[in-house]
Amino acid sequence: MTKVLIFGGTTEGRELAEYCYTNSIPCDVSVATEYGLKMLPSKIKVYCGRLSSDEMRNLIRDNLYSLVVDATHPYAVEASENIKNACVASSTKYIRLARDQSKIEGEKIDCHADLVERLNKTSDVILNTMGSKILPVLIKVNDYEKRIWNRVLPSKNIVKYCTELGFDEDKLIMEKGPFFIEQNIEHIQRSCAKILLTKESGATGGYPEKIIAAKKCNILTLTLVRPSDDGYSLEYIKDFLNGVKK
Repeated sequence: MTKVLIFGGTTEGRELAEYCYTNSIPCDVSVATEYGLKMLPSKIKVYCGRLSSDEMRNLIRDNLYSLVVDATHPYAVEASENIKNACVASSTKYIRLARDQSKIEGEKIDCHADLVERLNKTSDVILNTMGSKILPVLIKVNDYEKRIWNRVLPSKNIVKYCTELGFDEDKLIMEKGPFFIEQNIEHIQRSCAKILLTKESGATGGYPEKIIAAKKCNILTLTLVRPSDDGYSLEYIKDFLNGVKK
């Protein structure tokens, strides 16, 4: 029988892991963070911690996985590349679980450099809903200490990271999603933002709720376009695993 390793930390990864458990498909999960770990039920074996490509390869070989499902975040390009390389090195089948896309509204931004350039054409207050990974890019924005509010996970380490980069601690919204439309509106109003900065994270990532909230508040949305993704849907992979099981 196929033994599956899911690289997750996403809603889709959790759903696939639960599906495997319910349907008696041997399955373990690897996540990078404690937040990803908390998304999964205790009945599923989980490896927690960021891994290099070599460490991924060793994990796959040592546990004799015959299939790896890459269910990492759509913007986790480096992680996906490492997973692919680990599968090639261990001669293990790789399949990508791609998140459904949403229609982008507002302005599209193709890359980090374009994002900084666009934000430097205005002096408006910005609400960053892309998390803490984008912060090293945002310090290149003019007057970022005064202009940028950041919505980040409630963590002392993240607060320390933000303040070390020069962001104002009083402009941190430390909450954990998913966020409903009303919560997004409250955050926009609290920050007095005129620009909402987001990724195209799909329905499971709360993108539609952000768009609706921005429209209701009559502010601009800047969306960082998702990297190209040639994977398969969650339902397709469920059917694939059922076929392998049979």
